[in-house]
Amino acid sequence: MDFEKLAPARRTIRRFAQQPVPDAELKHLIDMARFASCGSNKQLLRYLIIRHPETVKTVFDCTRWAGLVAPRRTPQWGIDAPLAFIAVTIPADASPIVIADAGAAIQSIEFAAWERSLGCCWFASFDPQVVKAATALDDSRKVLYLVAVGFPAESPVTEEAVDGDVAYYLDDQDTLHVPKLPVDELCQWL
Repeated sequence: MDFEKLAPARRTIRRFAQQPVPDAELKHLIDMARFASCGSNKQLLRYLIIRHPETVKTVFDCTRWAGLVAPRRTPQWGIDAPLAFIAVTIPADASPIVIADAGAAIQSIEFAAWERSLGCCWFASFDPQVVKAATALDDSRKVLYLVAVGFPAESPVTEEAVDGDVAYYLDDQDTLHVPKLPVDELCQWL
C-alpha cells in the first residue's frame, strides 16, 4: 500500500474479530519495528509477544479502553477483545529518550499491521505490575507500553476537525469518528 493512502487510512482498533493472529504475522510486526529510529542506535527496546489465552486475558483485564466512548467501545472478553498483545519493554534504568524510541517502533508496528489487514490499539493506560507478574518479567526491565493486535471488527473513520474539536465519538450506527486538525492549523511558516 502506498504511504499516502496507508497513513490516513490507519486507525486505532478497539474491537477485534475472535481470530488468532498467526505467529508469523506478530514476528513480522517486530521485524518492522526494529528498523525504527532510536537514540544513538542503542536498540534498548524488547518485545513480549503475549498470545496464550490465559495471559492475554490477564493483560486485557488490566487495560483501560477509550475513555471518551466508554463503555460502548470497551471490548468484552470472548466477544471482541484482542487475542494478542505486544508489551514494549525497556531497561529499568533507561533514560527518558527511550520513550521516543518506543513511539517510533510502535508506529512502525501500527503501519505494518494495517498493511497486513491487522489492527492495533496502543496503551499507556494499564497496570504495569499486573503485566510484569503475568509475563514473569524480571526486575531488570519494565513494561513501557502495550499494543493490542488483532483482526479488526470495526471500521473507524477519520474526518476533519471542526473549530478545533478533536474529541472522537460514536455516531448512531456505532461508527467511531476520529477528527483530525487540518495541516494548516498545525503549521507555522517562518
